Amino acid sequence: MPIYEYECKACGHRLEKLQKVSAAPLRECPACQTDALSRLISAAGFRLAGGGWYETDFKSGGTKRNLAGDGNSKTPVSGDKPAPAATPASDAKASA
Repeated sequence: MPIYEYECKACGHRLEKLQKVSAAPLRECPACQTDALSRLISAAGFRLAGGGWYETDFKSGGTKRNLAGDGNSKTPVSGDKPAPAATPASDAKASA
């Protein structure tokens, strides 16, 4: 169940309430007893960031591949340019 934040527009009282997603929003302020309570929009309590967090989840098979910090793969740094891809025509010229 998510925790919702509320603020009273009349007195400025703020509170948090653990509610079901399907529950109706609160309306009455517990501090001043008016119907001026409104739900606030706030940031999530977690953040999915960083290299490779998803690579360890839902893994199939027993092999490790491209795990963050394993030293087997180079993570591009901002400003690095990828090497140009070889085209079939340039490969044919190089082997001739």
